[in-house]
Amino acid sequence: MMERDRTASDRPNEGSVREYPSRPIPGVGAVVLRERDGGSEVLLVRRAREPLAGTWSLPGGAIELGETAAEACVREVREETGLEIAVVASIETFDIILRDAAGAVQFHYLIVDMLCTVHDGELRAGEDASDAVWASTEGILERGEFALTERACTVIRRALSLRRFELVER
Repeated sequence: MMERDRTASDRPNEGSVREYPSRPIPGVGAVVLRERDGGSEVLLVRRAREPLAGTWSLPGGAIELGETAAEACVREVREETGLEIAVVASIETFDIILRDAAGAVQFHYLIVDMLCTVHDGELRAGEDASDAVWASTEGILERGEFALTERACTVIRRALSLRRFELVER
């Protein structure tokens, strides 16, 4: 017999909206690219909170009520890195579903990844990030630097392809 998902009354951390949610949480991810010294760099943050605390990823987070996905993307990057960005295009939409040991859905996000360019600000780690860096896309994609997920590497490749087709200013 399959284990059922927990009800609101038997979920740990019942007060947390993000953990053991009753429905998927919409969110955004920002693929912020720039050219530097003849190569491409992408903006990365080290997650300060769960899920995935301590891991490197693209900046992003949950969309707030009344906020468009693009507005959320701009806000999240500003909060996590101190940079001001412009959203250029949507790259892809996907789910992140993490289950606990009993098989119940502990986290479920529906993420829209967006290609972005930076236009102002000074890089610093902010809310929800313990570190923020510009990383070589070559180092990430060819040498596995920063140990990004395959999903993150795929979306970076797609962003670079959009840039190659002149859809994004360099």
